[in-house]
Amino acid sequence: MLVRPGFWLAACLTALACAGAGTAPSRGRQEEAKSREPLSNVLRADYVGSQACAGCHASIYEAWLRSPMHRMTREVASTELSAPFDGRELALGGAVARLETHEGKRFVGLSQGEQNELYRVTKVIGGRYREDFVGELVPASSPFGVALEEQRVLPVSYLRFDGTLRYKGYSVMVRERHGLEAGLVWQRACVLCHNTAPQVVALYDELYGAKAPSYQGSASNELPASKAFRYVVDDAAGLRQALAGELALLGARGSLPENERHALEIAISNTRERFGEAHLVELGVGCESCHGGSRAHAEAPHRFDPSFALRSSFMHVETASGGRPTRAQDQNRTCAKCHTVLFSQYPFTWEGGERRTSPGGSTTNSGEARDFLLGGCASAMTCSTCHDPHGEDSKARLEELGTVRGNRVCTSCHRELESPLALGRHSHHRADGAGSACLSCHMPKKNMGLAYDFTRYHRIGSPTEQARVLGDRPLDCALCHAERSVEQITATMEKWWGKRYDRARLRRLYGQDLRANPVRITLIGGKPHEQALAADIAAAQQVPDTLEATLALLGSEYPLVRYFARHSLEKRAGAELALDMSLPGPQLVQAARARLNAAR
Repeated sequence: MLVRPGFWLAACLTALACAGAGTAPSRGRQEEAKSREPLSNVLRADYVGSQACAGCHASIYEAWLRSPMHRMTREVASTELSAPFDGRELALGGAVARLETHEGKRFVGLSQGEQNELYRVTKVIGGRYREDFVGELVPASSPFGVALEEQRVLPVSYLRFDGTLRYKGYSVMVRERHGLEAGLVWQRACVLCHNTAPQVVALYDELYGAKAPSYQGSASNELPASKAFRYVVDDAAGLRQALAGELALLGARGSLPENERHALEIAISNTRERFGEAHLVELGVGCESCHGGSRAHAEAPHRFDPSFALRSSFMHVETASGGRPTRAQDQNRTCAKCHTVLFSQYPFTWEGGERRTSPGGSTTNSGEARDFLLGGCASAMTCSTCHDPHGEDSKARLEELGTVRGNRVCTSCHRELESPLALGRHSHHRADGAGSACLSCHMPKKNMGLAYDFTRYHRIGSPTEQARVLGDRPLDCALCHAERSVEQITATMEKWWGKRYDRARLRRLYGQDLRANPVRITLIGGKPHEQALAADIAAAQQVPDTLEATLALLGSEYPLVRYFARHSLEKRAGAELALDMSLPGPQLVQAARARLNAAR
């Protein structure tokens, strides 16, 4: 979530930044800022590349060079890797992926039965938590020769946080796979989010509207109409001219039809099939991925500023109500271009929603900006209020945000809760305790993160909301109060905050006896993402009679849940649980039970 020129230096500065974002600027300041915006920042000609920023913004540029954003996509020949290409193997369903090095070049060999393929690694994607790989098929007899086909995403990841290999797809909620094969052609996959390209190329589907054909720029944001931004064409001829310029670069020929949607269909289909590495502005997430095309600023810095607002002569973006986005909304919209995806076929979301019909918030990592847009603060607060857009977030500072000391970010707008007395009355917890930290209740740690820990749910809301209480399990309050029953928690919320909850609907979630423990009930019969969370709570708070249900999760149809279940079992045991996670679910359960019994 990465969009502001400055970055988070300290909590007090963060609070001031948030306060400023929530204050309406004067008309004079608005007009002055608007007058310094470039006329266009979406076309290929508007882009100049990150190197142009280095001279004036040296310290920011140096921090960015080391950042996860810049390092999102790297040429393997010119970067360091953590993955050990030393013959290490990953087996899955009878297939094997082998990481090898020959004469200084890295390869991934894929074999299953009599079929053998060798891929020369060309790129590494990511590197903060894991490394993914891109490679090109080469003849085994001539591995340094000409590639046989286009670069593809390879099916193995190296997890930096625990030093293991894992099937790449298991970073999200997909069902169990039974083999290993090269994936999508790299330039037809997630290339527009992991690299820098002209903004217009990523907006074809937004301009097309509902039921747009899919292509590299498609993002599964699925915001409700009340929260969605609208992209509006103001000049159809100008749009066609912009599309024609991009299509010519791709080598497509012919004139575009007058009909906007037909023209966009042609642009989408040609981009899907023809867009390649040469058509990027640069590899990795560059300055202009967030700041927009900034050639005007680079060439005349005293005349133009970069702008998060979409600047174009042929289109504009507006809020759901038809207004111009605030600066904060423009920044958050920028983040949400990529940090938005519900990108697996897993059907469920938070708030009791379903991905294809009524999606709530995402349950796993990578949907944070979309979730933030669903909440109540996104018109005034920005992602960069808390996150460093130019470097790597300080773990200590993020942790401080989750304490009472971090409340100053929230109370810069919610000033009525600044005093300890007011805070205690609001939270019904000690004003200096964890229960009065704003994020504990309003951004609880309930989303499945990249390192098998739970991260904060970025839809800023309340644990008392009807949609959460009656749609999700376990109750948010149970994340800290796992010893309480369903009835105890809901009755307390009713008493403290004047709410009323339908007991019949609660019984549909938890069974007829609301004296039951919500964590235990969720662990046994919840949705898979709910079960993973319940297993973590049960381990952390030592909820009785939950071990067998946690073991059973090692047989989940979703392998990511298995990894989280193993992590929960390790918390219980206080030691690493060495398991072959490529085993089929039933065998994995048996192996874990045997190891736990042997350790007793």
